[in-house]
Parts: sequence; C-alpha cells; structure tokens
Amino acid sequence: MARSKIQTSSGSSAVSAGRRVTLNPKVARRSFLKLSAATAALTGVAMTTRLTSKANAASGQSEPYVGSQKVRTICTYCAVGCGIEAEVHNGVWVRQEIAADHPVSFGGHCCKGAGAIDMVTSPKRLKNPMKKVNGKWTNLTWDQAMGEIGDKLLSLREKDGADALMFLGSAKVSTEMAFLQRKFAAFWGSNNVDHQARI
Repeated sequence: MARSKIQTSSGSSAVSAGRRVTLNPKVARRSFLKLSAATAALTGVAMTTRLTSKANAASGQSEPYVGSQKVRTICTYCAVGCGIEAEVHNGVWVRQEIAADHPVSFGGHCCKGAGAIDMVTSPKRLKNPMKKVNGKWTNLTWDQAMGEIGDKLLSLREKDGADALMFLGSAKVSTEMAFLQRKFAAFWGSNNVDHQARI
C-alpha cells in the first residue's frame, strides 16, 4: 500500500515513509505540548486568590419605596410570557424582581427580561424625536417628525413602489409593538419584513 503524500508549504511533496513529516516545522508536537503546559500553568497562577476576588451581588435598595406596590405582570419581549414582579411607586415602574413561583419562567429571566426596566428608567432612553442637523442631534416636535417621515415615505412609495421599503424589527420591542409593525408593513403593501437577529 502506497503512503500518501503530504504537500509542504514550499510546494514540494514529501513521502512519509516511516518518518514524521510536519506541516509546520516551526511548531512540532513536543513544542506544542510544552506551550500548552506553560499556558495551563500560567492560567492556574492567574486564578489564585491574590489575583481574583470573590464576586458579590450588587447591593441595591432592599426596602420597598414608601407607598409603592408590587404588581405581577408578564414580560412582553417575546411570546414565552415569563413572570415579572414590578414595584410601582406613584405610577412609575421603579424596580423589578423575578416572579419565583411563575409557572412558565420558574423564577428565571433571559437577559432582555432582566433588563426590561431599562426601557423605562435608562438615562439613554429617548423621550422625544431627534434629528441630526449639521452634525448635531436636535430635538423635534412629534408633529415635525411625523410630517417629515410621512412626506419621505410617500415620496419613496410614489417613486419606487411599496416594495422599495424594508421593515426591520428589533429585539428591544415588545410583542405588541412587533405586531403593529407587521400590520403597518401589510397596510403599506410590502412583505419585506425581517428581524434584526437574522442580519
């Protein structure tokens, strides 16, 4: 039985007739094992208590707000329907906890559900329409924003047709918002709807 030929980096072929031929002669098997052992040893040293510290949960406010109430609700980020216990103070969602006895989520959250309150309390949350003018973001009124966007959409549809528009969803919208977006695309006359997680 003929031995198979191994193509080396220089383009010439070498027959492995009883001797080992390395594709990369700079890193042989023994050198690779030495490097692996050294890496494992350094990793072990790095994981000692001198270089790492114990992780502790964030110490937040444990006492409820005065006059607040707990409201059991459902997370709206997807169709699973996990449970959330929201703390509401003066009509504002101020904190959330996991619904430990919920029959669907069994006391767990995904990353979106755990950060659901950021849609309400995050300082990065947009509270009004904005437009970039001369390189700077400026606030618009709702009437201005709706007028400008509506005019551009209508001109695009008249010029290129309804299929010239693509509707992209977001992982940060609720199930109801996604439903409305799909209905808007259908009324617009386009079937070009997708989700950002597929892109």
